[in-house]
Amino acid sequence: MVEDPATGEIIDVTRREDEAFWCWAIIETLRHTGIRREELLEISHLALVSYRMAETGELVPLLQIVPSKNNQERLLLVSPELASVLAIIITRLRTNNGGTIPLTSRYDSHERVFGPLLPHLFQRRPRGHRNEVISSGTVQDFLDAALARTGLRDAAGEPLKFTAHDFRRMFATEAVTGGLPVHIAARLLGHEDLATTQAYLAVFQDDLIRSYRSFLAQRRTLRPEAEYRDPTDEEWCEFQQHFALRKVELGTCGRPYGTPCKHEHACVRCPMLRMDPGQRKRLIEIIHSLTDRVKEAKLNGWLGEAEGLQVSLQAASKKLTAMDQAHTRSAARITELGLPQIRQS
Repeated sequence: MVEDPATGEIIDVTRREDEAFWCWAIIETLRHTGIRREELLEISHLALVSYRMAETGELVPLLQIVPSKNNQERLLLVSPELASVLAIIITRLRTNNGGTIPLTSRYDSHERVFGPLLPHLFQRRPRGHRNEVISSGTVQDFLDAALARTGLRDAAGEPLKFTAHDFRRMFATEAVTGGLPVHIAARLLGHEDLATTQAYLAVFQDDLIRSYRSFLAQRRTLRPEAEYRDPTDEEWCEFQQHFALRKVELGTCGRPYGTPCKHEHACVRCPMLRMDPGQRKRLIEIIHSLTDRVKEAKLNGWLGEAEGLQVSLQAASKKLTAMDQAHTRSAARITELGLPQIRQS
């Protein structure tokens, strides 16, 4: 116990140091894992496992997370930073408890039951006689105290309010903006629905522009350099001429630039023909003409020509049907309200 020279308050230095340590340990673990508060408090010494890589034989440390919202356990890769935090926690517990980690039982406030005795990592001795697992409320108290000491405020001048769940959002945002696929981030966070993970992400305008420019640069490296040179005058004229030749009898040709016509300009067969609604009458005339020509070919035994004309007839009929359906859908979106009637009072 010491006396604060400024206020005369008696300060328990040991307690202050203990609270500062656990505040640091909680924040560091949350930000390096993105786990939920309940999952944090469930971590025990038994949750540290290892996995041997099949290709290299290397041992990789993993952290086993007990599920808090679903029935699926998950394993998180222990980064060097997280390994350092967990090692410090374990060393502190062993130093203060005779070289062992005490077995403690955590109270589940939702189920209203005590869990089994386990070597929980987030345990302390707040009352001086026995170790207890840190409660959910104490976690929030530590976060509030840490923010109060920083003096940080929001845009309205109010003190910032942080919860353990905010670290999940920060973890997800940093992971995805750092290049981790969002479906992998969903597995790390324990989300069954990808949309849940996407709701956690905070994508800022600078990150959006930077990521998209990086994507364009990477895509450009996969294309031949010749495609990015300046076109010659002849090439530019040829490109413009392509659009000038798009106008056809029944509408507009949607064939991409630089591609050949696969239907030998038999536009009525081509799926790239964009019909002009004003040419509906002309399309009906073509259908009648094709019908007569099919009959003529069959009467004369020109079976090959009849088959080709039949293909054109089917394509023309489909275009007429599609045009009428599009017109019906367009008309259905227009509601005639009529003129308002003014009643005499």
